Amino acid sequence: MTAAIRLTDVTVRFGERLVLDRVNLTVAERDFMALIGPNGGGKSTLLKVVLGLVEPSEGQVEVLAGAPREARGRVGYVPQYLRFDTEFPVSVRQVVEMGRLGKPRDRRPVDAALADLEITDLAARQVGKLSGGQLQRVLIARALAVEPALLLLDEPTASLDTHSASGFYELVSRLSEQLTVVMVSHDVGAVSRYVRSIACLAQRLYAHGATLDEAVVEQAYGCPVDLIAHGTPHRVLGAHHHSGGGSP
Repeated sequence: MTAAIRLTDVTVRFGERLVLDRVNLTVAERDFMALIGPNGGGKSTLLKVVLGLVEPSEGQVEVLAGAPREARGRVGYVPQYLRFDTEFPVSVRQVVEMGRLGKPRDRRPVDAALADLEITDLAARQVGKLSGGQLQRVLIARALAVEPALLLLDEPTASLDTHSASGFYELVSRLSEQLTVVMVSHDVGAVSRYVRSIACLAQRLYAHGATLDEAVVEQAYGCPVDLIAHGTPHRVLGAHHHSGGGSP
């Protein structure tokens, strides 16, 4: 197995606060992994470790067979929150072009990203005038303009309604055929239909694999958790169809 991400005994402390505790995690190339866990469990911090934005207090990090900082030009990232002046006169195309900063000037990756996200017709629109679903597609397009081998998504459906979120998962599932995707999500039931693996993090890694059960998740969350997808209680990711063509 070729690893896109390999974390070995990674510990992160912010002052006296322990955020990640000896995390060992390997994400295979072309995996589509969901990262779940309670608020404050270190999920966003883990993504920042992979990006090289947070240095571990202890442990080793390998991204795309090298150091995180060396891999940045091949990693696309969509943060959890995006705050900007909605009146700022920047177009959709200009936002997507930001993904090419520091790279050779080339319209083709930008045009391809706009087409992949089906937002070519929005290219000239002011980004502040978009709906939540449209803006999320623009942010993904910006990340894809990097021409990444690895795509990191931090709570990408937090501002979307159920219908828009479902369409978004279908989209990312298609993208994952060509690159590795790691997505932080609280929508455990919904993502179980699309992802290939799932990891549960609450400072330490409680489990990572094709299946999780209620006992593991309850231990991580510290309370009873009902794992439900498509109206049916089930063990997360048990006997699912990756293509999205059927319910677990």
